[in-house]
Amino acid sequence: CKFFSLTETPENYTVVLDEEGFKELPSSEYLQVEGSTWLPLNVVSNGHASSSSQAVGVTKIAKSVIAPLAEQHVSVFMLSTYQTDFILVREKDLAVVVHTLEEEFNIYREVGGESVPVHSQDVRNGLQKNGKEAPGPTMHPVLSPQNRFCVMSLDPDTLPAIATTLIDVLFYSNSPKEGSQTNPDLDCIKFFSFSLIDGYISIVMDTEAQHQFPADLLFTSSSGELWRMVRIGGQPLGFDECGIVAQISQPLADSDISAYYISTFSFDHALVPEEDIISVIDMLHQQRKEPAC
Repeated sequence: CKFFSLTETPENYTVVLDEEGFKELPSSEYLQVEGSTWLPLNVVSNGHASSSSQAVGVTKIAKSVIAPLAEQHVSVFMLSTYQTDFILVREKDLAVVVHTLEEEFNIYREVGGESVPVHSQDVRNGLQKNGKEAPGPTMHPVLSPQNRFCVMSLDPDTLPAIATTLIDVLFYSNSPKEGSQTNPDLDCIKFFSFSLIDGYISIVMDTEAQHQFPADLLFTSSSGELWRMVRIGGQPLGFDECGIVAQISQPLADSDISAYYISTFSFDHALVPEEDIISVIDMLHQQRKEPAC
C-alpha cells in the first residue's frame, strides 16, 4: 500500500487507500465503501511539488485546477498533506479532467515508476461534459471549532517510536464526539489525520493531541504556525456534488490566504492560519448571504 490516509472526525473514520491496500482490508458490515475508483492528481514543478512564498496548500491550485474542474462539473475529493496536495477525481471523469487541464499543464500518468505523457486522445473512456444542465453548487454552512491545529511531518524511520501513542490518540483517547455535536461553533471537535503516501508521513492534529507526542520527533514549518479549522457542511455532503472545494478555496485564493484542505466521508475541512480565521469566517458567511446569480 503506497497511498494510505486515515482521518478521524466526530462522525467516523475516513480511510483513503490504493487498490493494494484495499485488498488487505477484511470485509466488514461496518465498512462503508464509496463505489467509484479514484485517481490522485498532484501538481508538480520540474519534478517536485510546487512551492511558493505566497499562499500555500489548496489555494495555490484553486484557480488553475480546482475552479476549472468545478466549471466542468467534476467532483473532487481533496487531501492536503505536509508535502503536497492531492486532488482525487473519479476514474470515469479522467477524459474530462485531461481535456480541461491540458491547456495549462503537461499531464503525466505514473506507470511502473515512470512518468508517461497523457493527452485527450489517449483517454478511451469518452469525453462527456455535464455542461449547462448541472445545477450550481449548494452554498453549504461553515462552522469553526475552537481547536488550534498543527500540520506536521515525521521521518518514517521514527514511526515505530510513536506507534503506541498514535494508536492511543486515534482509537483510545477521550473523544468529545457527543459534546461536539451540540454546538460545533463553540466547542472543540475530535479531528486527527494521518497519511503515509509514497514514504512521506503527514499528520494533522490539535495542540492537545500534540502534547502526547515526543516534541523532538515531529517537525513542522520553521514558523511553527498554528491553524484553525473551517468545517463545511450541515449535513453529510456525499461524493457527487461538484464545486464544494472551489467555493471555499476560490475566495481564500483571491485573498492570498493559505489553506490545507481535507475531505472526509461526511464533511470537508479547511485549515487556515490562526490569524486569518476571523476574516475567513466573515468572508465565507458574507458569501452565503449574497444572492445567487
